[in-house]
Amino acid sequence: MLLSPAILALVLVSATVSLMLLLASGFAAQLLRHWDLGSGSERQLVLERRTYLISTLLAWAFAAQLLSLLLFVYNAESLSGQFVGAMCATGVLNVNGYGWPALYLKIALFFAGAVWLVLNHLDNQGRNYPLIRLKYRLLLLIAPLALAEFGLQLAHFLAMDPDVITSCCGSLFSSDAEGVAAELAGLSPASALWSLLASAAALFAAGIYHGRNTQGGALFALLSLAAFGVALAAMVSFIALYIYEHPHHHCPFCILKQGHDYVGYLLYLPLFAGTALALAASLVSPWHRIPSLSQAVARMAPRLTWVALGLFLCFYLLTAWVVLRSNLSMGGVWW
Repeated sequence: MLLSPAILALVLVSATVSLMLLLASGFAAQLLRHWDLGSGSERQLVLERRTYLISTLLAWAFAAQLLSLLLFVYNAESLSGQFVGAMCATGVLNVNGYGWPALYLKIALFFAGAVWLVLNHLDNQGRNYPLIRLKYRLLLLIAPLALAEFGLQLAHFLAMDPDVITSCCGSLFSSDAEGVAAELAGLSPASALWSLLASAAALFAAGIYHGRNTQGGALFALLSLAAFGVALAAMVSFIALYIYEHPHHHCPFCILKQGHDYVGYLLYLPLFAGTALALAASLVSPWHRIPSLSQAVARMAPRLTWVALGLFLCFYLLTAWVVLRSNLSMGGVWW
């Protein structure tokens, strides 16, 4: 295992979050069994007091988990010089079989945590906690993900062997290779561009409708996930190539390097945050029928929707900027 401050911080954060979620899951089981707001029993009063403490701890835990996704990617990028064959985070994630699953679980936890935080905030606006059972059931689903993420991340760090010769982005994101990454690298840039534009148009149409009417949340959520996937595919297919100014370099991680002005962070942050807020806005809007939440939903749903659309707009404008400023010219070849 390689020791570094970033690795120790990641392990500590994941262990703390997992412990908090385990404790909260035990409380959730009690609450789901005994919660009765109409009761004046001592047990009900204890549950009401403890739910404030648990909600506060979970808010901090999920916020730390959101930051750990960024730190995990940054750490993988910074360790690339420690392994033969690794030139970026791709090589470090390929060092053993735990790196990619750990990254995927961190992304899943990022979205699940963001949605839970917004749901918790909405529930706190209602005087009778109308969503308390829903948010603690959701917590019981998130807890196993956090434990699996902690285990995979720890296994990834423990199994790191500097003597291992790893493969990097040049072989993984190549149209001559096999797998999903190779399929994305082989995707036609023209098809990727049109898909990106079509997904953006559909997303904004659904988002504007949802922001004005607080309806159509499910469609908005579905289209935000589709736009997120299409954007990642477009990143591999042609956006990264314009950043590198190289027609065959498809890596979505090398754009995080200092040599490319860390432009990858500028692209990924609004894309991930916009998708998370779009999902949260879609989850908030159905509860406008609950009297104690109707005013809160009327405030939160449009606000979350407009912020989500603004973040997606930042991503699309930054994408246009990196393509237009590039010295790579593929007119007549791709377009």
